[in-house]
Amino acid sequence: MIDRILVRYGDLTLKGRNKKRFIDTAVQRVQEKMTSERITLERAHDRLYVRLNGEDPAKVVRDLKTVSGLRSFSLVHKVEKDMDALKKGALDLLQEEIDAPTTFKVETKRADKSFPLTSPEISKEIAGHVIPRMSLLEADVHNPAYTLNVEIRAEGAYLYCGKVEGLGGYPVGSMGKGLMLLSGGIDSAVAGFLSQRKGIETEHIHFESTPMTPIESVDKAIELTERLATYAKKNRILLHIFPLFSLHEAILQNVPEPYHIAILRRMMVRVADNVASQRRIPVLITGESVGQVASQTLTSLHVTDHAATRPILRPLATYDKEEIIRIAERIKTFEISIRPYEDCCQVYVPKSPVTNPRDYYAKRYEGLFDYQGLIDEALRNMVTLTVGKKSGIRLSTSGFSVKEAVEEGGIPHDRFFAE
Repeated sequence: MIDRILVRYGDLTLKGRNKKRFIDTAVQRVQEKMTSERITLERAHDRLYVRLNGEDPAKVVRDLKTVSGLRSFSLVHKVEKDMDALKKGALDLLQEEIDAPTTFKVETKRADKSFPLTSPEISKEIAGHVIPRMSLLEADVHNPAYTLNVEIRAEGAYLYCGKVEGLGGYPVGSMGKGLMLLSGGIDSAVAGFLSQRKGIETEHIHFESTPMTPIESVDKAIELTERLATYAKKNRILLHIFPLFSLHEAILQNVPEPYHIAILRRMMVRVADNVASQRRIPVLITGESVGQVASQTLTSLHVTDHAATRPILRPLATYDKEEIIRIAERIKTFEISIRPYEDCCQVYVPKSPVTNPRDYYAKRYEGLFDYQGLIDEALRNMVTLTVGKKSGIRLSTSGFSVKEAVEEGGIPHDRFFAE
């Protein structure tokens, strides 16, 4: 009975002269998710129809729910633009959908004005045909529990009941690229998801500091990237793993303790800015939320920003922790993030970190060691992985080098800046 899925674009249709580009990108993202060769796509004005050709509609809907830029979906049955075909199709659909007494109404939209009956007349005729043949149904035009939707369009007539909400936002890639500073915690993964939902194609950079931090913290970053790849362009994300140990050690040895985190954050942003410049990525993205920790006061964020030459987006800036956790649970990153393996921002935390750092002091303390030389050396040892939603990449090593762990494990990787 259900032969296709109606996809609605939502806000993409308001983009004026740019509308076609946004819709083309959305259709491309949908096509990437459709793994079965039997599935075909039909474009019609501001709609997209996914023809199932025998595929399981529930599976297709699950895949569509990972595509940003789509407002909602409906399982539809297409019939000829003929009242007899509409009546038969409506009865067949309702008999398949309804198995208990309920109230319902028929709601018709007649986009094709050449159809001989008006919308109210079509609704009345279909209801008059269905109700005598289904004792479970009782008409209620004001507050029905069930609505049969009828759409009369140029290419045919469509029948459906109900909608499934999509991600909304914009299709990934339609807004350009961002480099996401990904820790192993809850916040940055959620920030990465929200960035994708707004149409930003993300690459990730993770700062590992073995032997200060366990190799399992890198595995967390890989697993989080796998989860976020579910929503990504072509179901994959580039993950740059930057060896921070030497730089981290230099900070601990040369910088006054209250400024450890402030300088560490500046170094991470400076590194990410360097990578983004080489990758031609215009913005950085972080999971910072205003006031959540000492490094996220407005003064601290201001000092951090001075280490970058490009904008830093903070999707979670105004979110409360509980709001962030709810999203993490929904996108299934929460259980990964709470595993007890600390990343480089969680080790050697000062007892009294400065909450209102000054840019003058930050620059002064950075001048106490050759941070640029350490950054350049570490960049030569950075590993870049292409991580898919089911890549299954995991690291284990008896040593401390992530690069060695990748090579010993036979994991394909690219040197710095390689695609």
